[in-house]
Amino acid sequence: MPNKPKKPLRWVRLDNAAKIYPAARRKNWSNVFRQSVTLQEDVDRDVLKTALEVTVKRFPSIAARLRKGAFWYYLQQVESAPEISEEYSYPLVYMGKEEMRRCAFRVIVYRNRIAVEFFHSLTDGTGALIFLKNLVAEYLEQKYRIRIPCEHGILDRAAPPSEEELEDCFPKYAGTVAASRRDTNAWHMDGKPQKEGILNLTCFQLDVKEALKLAHQYDATLTVFMSAIMMQALLNLQKEKNPNIKRQKRIKLLIPVNLRQLYPCNTLRNFAMYTIPELDPRLGEYTLEEICKVVRHKMGAEITPKHMSCIIATNVNDERNPLVRLIPLPLKNIVMKTIFDHVGEKKSCLTLSNLGQVKVPEEMAKYINRFDFILGVQAAAPYNCGMLSYGDQIYINFIRNIQDPELERHFFAVLQSLGLSPMVESNQNER
Repeated sequence: MPNKPKKPLRWVRLDNAAKIYPAARRKNWSNVFRQSVTLQEDVDRDVLKTALEVTVKRFPSIAARLRKGAFWYYLQQVESAPEISEEYSYPLVYMGKEEMRRCAFRVIVYRNRIAVEFFHSLTDGTGALIFLKNLVAEYLEQKYRIRIPCEHGILDRAAPPSEEELEDCFPKYAGTVAASRRDTNAWHMDGKPQKEGILNLTCFQLDVKEALKLAHQYDATLTVFMSAIMMQALLNLQKEKNPNIKRQKRIKLLIPVNLRQLYPCNTLRNFAMYTIPELDPRLGEYTLEEICKVVRHKMGAEITPKHMSCIIATNVNDERNPLVRLIPLPLKNIVMKTIFDHVGEKKSCLTLSNLGQVKVPEEMAKYINRFDFILGVQAAAPYNCGMLSYGDQIYINFIRNIQDPELERHFFAVLQSLGLSPMVESNQNER
């Protein structure tokens, strides 16, 4: 019998948010983030390899490589699963163009930890978490001969992906009125760069119940409370570096917003926007209660379908412009990189991205110790921070490309002043 012809590999255009990331890349910086799960037992690499082969077929828009067209980049699903990597000496090693052309994500194993690092054009934190959960579910089913139900983000890996999962939801929910791009710049930290692009990771581990109890005393959610603590730490750090209050700059924190909470959308591609609360140190000292109010009211006013549709429209309108569509890709890259450098990262000190409470089916939970979420550093600033909670613990991961952990020290001091005693882990060598 003649061989059956191979099924053509699926491809998709980059979603609206993803288009900026290939253009914004530069030497020694690529917009890559990591999600990981730590199991009770060491990982069986052979079983993980077969589980990965199943999983990549179920997620063609995430298990993909970056391809270049005449006018836009696009994603093409990988033909087979990539090789599983050993852990590097530090996370989020630079992902170059050649690697992205082969596969724009990595699977990394270290003892009992499975980590997946994603180029941001593939998906956002929510889509990445679903991919990781399903990879782990497939692994556990194969390893322990158990059956895990399809709940809490676990999908049927034998079923084809739905069109909803592959949808670019930004154009669908763009409003008729666009928001202005005008905004003030924020204070940016600096420091002595790490050698050879090394990234230092520090994880603060807190008890969920203790943190929530304290947050409620400030009439705040966990996201609002931790954002306020971060802004207090930034205020204290800037004051230490520059005591002259008249010369201090605004403290601004970029907080991503999962738009699936606002709109009926089940995409696994990028579908997040942001809100940026800010403080002006020149106005005087801020109490933590005041900062919580600023963050809470900012989020309350902006995390609405109407407001977010305006921000979406700003980006979608650029994409829809007939002149923009006809500009060749090399020229588009120059324009988008310029916009990213002047608008994107100058408007906040850093990003604090909270994935919230991670839930898995009970059948999975007994095999899992923890989850972690690690953002890459910004292109022009030395810090970023990702957090989530799993079980009874919160995991707050700081990443930086400078030597001294100045912000971490101030963050720790604010936590201690509130009576919270975090467990702290770091990959930084003692000096």
